[in-house]
Amino acid sequence: MNKTIRHTSVFVLVLVLALLGRATWVQAYEGKALADDSKNRRKTIAQYAQPLGNIVVAGSPVTGSKKTEGGDLAYKRTYTDGELYAAVTGYSSQAYGATQLEGIYSDVLDGTDDRLKNPVDAVTRKQQEPGTVVTTIDPAVQKAGYEALGNKKGAAVAVDPATGRILGMVSTPSYDPSKIAGTTDGDAWQELMGDEDKPLVNRALRQPLPPGSTFKLVVAAAALEDGLYGSVDTATKSPDPYTLPNTRTVLKNENAAAPCENATIRTALRYSCNNVFAKMAADLGQDKVKAMAEKFGFNDAELDVPVRAYASVYPSGMDSAQTALTGIGQFDVTATPLQMAMVSAAIANDGLLSAPHVVSEVVDSDGDALTSFDDGDTTRIVSSSTAEQLRSAMRTVVEKGTGTNAAIAGAEVGGKTGTAQHGENNSKTPYAWFTSYAKDPSTGKQVAVAVMIEDSGAARSEVSGNGLAAPVAQKMMAAALK
Repeated sequence: MNKTIRHTSVFVLVLVLALLGRATWVQAYEGKALADDSKNRRKTIAQYAQPLGNIVVAGSPVTGSKKTEGGDLAYKRTYTDGELYAAVTGYSSQAYGATQLEGIYSDVLDGTDDRLKNPVDAVTRKQQEPGTVVTTIDPAVQKAGYEALGNKKGAAVAVDPATGRILGMVSTPSYDPSKIAGTTDGDAWQELMGDEDKPLVNRALRQPLPPGSTFKLVVAAAALEDGLYGSVDTATKSPDPYTLPNTRTVLKNENAAAPCENATIRTALRYSCNNVFAKMAADLGQDKVKAMAEKFGFNDAELDVPVRAYASVYPSGMDSAQTALTGIGQFDVTATPLQMAMVSAAIANDGLLSAPHVVSEVVDSDGDALTSFDDGDTTRIVSSSTAEQLRSAMRTVVEKGTGTNAAIAGAEVGGKTGTAQHGENNSKTPYAWFTSYAKDPSTGKQVAVAVMIEDSGAARSEVSGNGLAAPVAQKMMAAALK
């Protein structure tokens, strides 16, 4: 063999070995990544090759599947009461992907999750029957919140304080996921994307806004735990009006006639006295208020229910005046309705916060659990004494304060209203908030609710937590206690 042929043979052999090596690498190491790539058409075909598994509410599926006509995607997703449950389910679209529970559990719902396969199926890659996602949602609570919010732009969350089960999670305006489930729904998709009210945004979990005076509960908790004040009935040292530290800015109260000068925490919550809680936050200092806020869940960037909620924020690096403003839920404080429901839930549950969750378990086609979420996974937030005192003060708010629209006959109800400034120099319509809890002494049932009204269409003078948000909370709590 001459030299040229020998060199050519070696070069060809190297090329062959390189191809074999690359093929082995792709098969052994990159195969799963390529198979799972969203751009891989085969993955979409497999996903919709059979009816999808269901998302279940109170034993009944709120999702389904139907046979398609033509094309290589055999089935597409359908929804029962799609607008009612959109904030829970999200959507599963052949063209636009999947969100929320549909996205998180897509492999379980389409039967491709490896946990659904036995050893033989794992080798043959046979697609198994899909699994089911069982939620904690109470349909009566969900419906009560959705109907009460109506055409308002807002959100509401209801939680069982003892277990952490999310009983209701509503975001309005909503949308029907069925209308974007197929491959020919471009017009409906563009309409949703262009809607200024952003119906695809889950406001209950993923739109933190200034919580206004509902945050005063956190400041009160910090003051009681720190010993700044011995009880909710101890007079505070709070001038009215109050000048922000090191400034000439005077902080006034909404109700100029309210008895806010040196008011107790109970009275200050009842009348929502800004001067009391602004000075309280400044006296405590940002570190102590922040520490308490973080115990309740603020600044947690990994709060999964299992859908990940956006972090509610208590800021750092403030001066005394800015810290004072955080005491009334302003400056750079933001919260989701879920977060403010967690605050009321911990207070209602004797100072213990149960981890919130909207899924109880994920099961295979035989009903065997693949994943379970424990109820009552608790963390101590405040002492039992502090929680009891705050509940007492919250009851005063509902019985004879700014939250009377949340009252439920025969039930123990406590709450806190909030109206948060919106826009430069408060130029836009304020946000209306209400956070609360309710207990039925005869049955032991309890619930915590937070409601945020971003825009109701009402005149600025008519926006209040008691007028707009409390009635929504009242209906959800009443439904939960039945």
